[in-house]
Amino acid sequence: MRNGELSPSFRDEALHTLENTTADNPLDVFVVGGGVTGAGSAFDAATRGLKVGVVDAKDWASGTSSRSSKLMHGGLRYLEMLDFKLVAEALKERDLLLQHTAPHLVEPVAFVFPFEHRLIDRAFIGSGVLLYDTMATRPGRKRALPLRRHLGKKALNSHFPGLADDAAVGALEYYDAKVDDARFVMTLIRSAVGYGAAAANHVSVIGYLHDGERVSGVRARDEMTGREFDIHARRTILAGGVWTEEQQDLAQADAGLHVLASKGVHITVDQDKIKADPDTGIISKTEKSVLFVIPWEGYWVIGTTDTPWDQDVDSPVANSDDIDYLLKHANAILTEKLTRNDVIGVYSGLRPLLQPVVKEGQASTKVSREHTVMEVEPALAAIAGGKFTTYRVMAEDAVDFVLGDDAKDRRSLTESVPLLGAQGVGAVRRGQAGIAEKYGWDEDRVKRLIRRYGTLLEDILDLVDEDPELGRPLSGAQRYLRAEAHYAASSEGAVHLGDILERRMRLNYEVRDRGKAAAEAVAAIVAPILGWDDEREAKEIADFNAHADAQIAAESTHDDASAAALVEETLKP
Repeated sequence: MRNGELSPSFRDEALHTLENTTADNPLDVFVVGGGVTGAGSAFDAATRGLKVGVVDAKDWASGTSSRSSKLMHGGLRYLEMLDFKLVAEALKERDLLLQHTAPHLVEPVAFVFPFEHRLIDRAFIGSGVLLYDTMATRPGRKRALPLRRHLGKKALNSHFPGLADDAAVGALEYYDAKVDDARFVMTLIRSAVGYGAAAANHVSVIGYLHDGERVSGVRARDEMTGREFDIHARRTILAGGVWTEEQQDLAQADAGLHVLASKGVHITVDQDKIKADPDTGIISKTEKSVLFVIPWEGYWVIGTTDTPWDQDVDSPVANSDDIDYLLKHANAILTEKLTRNDVIGVYSGLRPLLQPVVKEGQASTKVSREHTVMEVEPALAAIAGGKFTTYRVMAEDAVDFVLGDDAKDRRSLTESVPLLGAQGVGAVRRGQAGIAEKYGWDEDRVKRLIRRYGTLLEDILDLVDEDPELGRPLSGAQRYLRAEAHYAASSEGAVHLGDILERRMRLNYEVRDRGKAAAEAVAAIVAPILGWDDEREAKEIADFNAHADAQIAAESTHDDASAAALVEETLKP
């Protein structure tokens, strides 16, 4: 197993590997799309000992997979829809991540579910959460999370004093898990690379190769240089999310999946704007779905919306009405009302909801959260639908599907193989006091670093040992160390400034200026690593600032078309 380092030189090596495939020497599996499903598929295939390649047209997780609710959860609301299979599957995967495969990246979070009516809600909601907890209980295995408990009015007020007095007569407290979604996907890619996968971001698939009727690979373009080349593969998995139909059209597929894009918007507010236990969130039903108020490090994430998106899928963005909707529903349950001035960040993503394939003479009305794998052309399978939490099951199904009978001899190993940084994280946690003392950091910072890197924290410490200046907080983003910017470029596959500020860090919604104040400092750190001259460095800063300004401007519009038009201008080459 390699170390999974995504250095600039590794990207060059990966491109060389992909470009030098031939019809006689192809990859075993090639994956189109570097979101959580594509990254998971690459990891699954690589751990089976297959020769694997994976690309994304932009950065890893730059689409839906970096714009989620940041939860690894069973989906409590799906019990109300009687979708027991999906909930059971998601709970099993949540607990596997917490206990074994990614305990450094996935952490427990408590939620309170308020009761408006003491007897009815206690019976109805209580029975639902009882079933939720029961489905997560497996004989002979230690529970990953504590059991639910009922809270009276007094106990609820001590947990969540910011809850409006008339919003609840009591509550039920239960546990789920949360995750930095973009970091999780990037770690999946690194884990796949550790098992030999060739991975390159900012590489577009612009066509599909055919050998007779079979798809035999793709025509690709390196977006950094404009160079085009062929990648040959015995089997190809299309994990394109909301871009699935666009890719199916490129492949000239006669059959295919239909994917509906639904926009989900989240806002963030400072931690002191909502009086509550900083480790306890809240879930509340709305007329359309649910409202989550999720605790993070120094702020709250509030979401989500669920509206159709008819604009270009490359540029999902929130408008003013989306933000007002979230503020309205949050204020309905909070004592101290939030205003637009309290919003420090906004992010918007597109859920790829699977629309069943329409057969002639039939109407298609059901949209499912469950996933489907389909052969859209011989040797080309598309996968869509599902939940972030069930990515591993989706990936296993996709790889099993393309391998066909060969899957019997190459079983999936991902239920037992931990992600990079997971093995030995307990020992790192036990030594966090010593790390804090040695480097002059408070223990909260060290805990946060362990949550981000797990045992890979040793790489960060090595950088600081070599250059103590990298151990200082980053100008414009004090939550991060300068070493983290360096590491994002040297080991985590970042190619553009936005890759770092938006996904390796999360400054687009963690600070009011969306990361602009940190842009120059980060660019100066990474320019020598990425080989930028002064002109390129200045362009990266200008491009990032323009995109941040466009997103802020879009949030003052009142319709999706106007909002998207502002952002689309900044996405043009």
